[in-house]
Amino acid sequence: MNDKVASDTVKDLLNIRAVQLSTNPPFVWNEEITAPIYTDNRLTMAYPRIRERITKNLAQLVREQFPEATVICGVPTAGIAYAALVSDRLELPFIYVHADLNHHGLIRELEGKLTAEDKVVLIDDLIASGAGSTNAAAAVRETGATVLGIAAIFSYQLPDVVRQLERLQLKLFTLTDYTHLIEEAVLFRLVDEDFNLTLKYWHENPTTWPEKFGE
Repeated sequence: MNDKVASDTVKDLLNIRAVQLSTNPPFVWNEEITAPIYTDNRLTMAYPRIRERITKNLAQLVREQFPEATVICGVPTAGIAYAALVSDRLELPFIYVHADLNHHGLIRELEGKLTAEDKVVLIDDLIASGAGSTNAAAAVRETGATVLGIAAIFSYQLPDVVRQLERLQLKLFTLTDYTHLIEEAVLFRLVDEDFNLTLKYWHENPTTWPEKFGE
């Protein structure tokens, strides 16, 4: 990971308030995870300069880590827009995965042209539970095509998710991550020492955190 890109990306996310921090109330991600943090990278699409920087850096990430890529695939829903932008920049074919597999009465997972010989890079905005990317990878692999890996804007680096991606042989590269986010939040005094400890504890214990901190 490029430290300057990681730091600059976090600053952009913080400046547009794409990252929200709160313990009262906390953020409910799903039935399993309640968190003191929420990241909405969809907001970056409203800021042309930030959108352009992210697109440029994602494209460079794909060039460096997946030079053999032949197709760019968008992970629903927020990864689709960036996948289209990245594929255009790299002059590669673009496909995307449907969030709702029942599309106009058809059971179709992928939209676009894909062959078994293709080598695909998934583009996602955020790696939290990892469900979106792993489901997209499964859909691509069912066609016989190869999934080279995932390029994303941000990852929470949750240990269980990291292990799951490794088990599924999905390489992940991101512009920035939870470690850089916390470093910048502390540097800019967006969190105090107590909240910093809360963020660290949650990251290590995302499913049990509410029992200790979430009131």
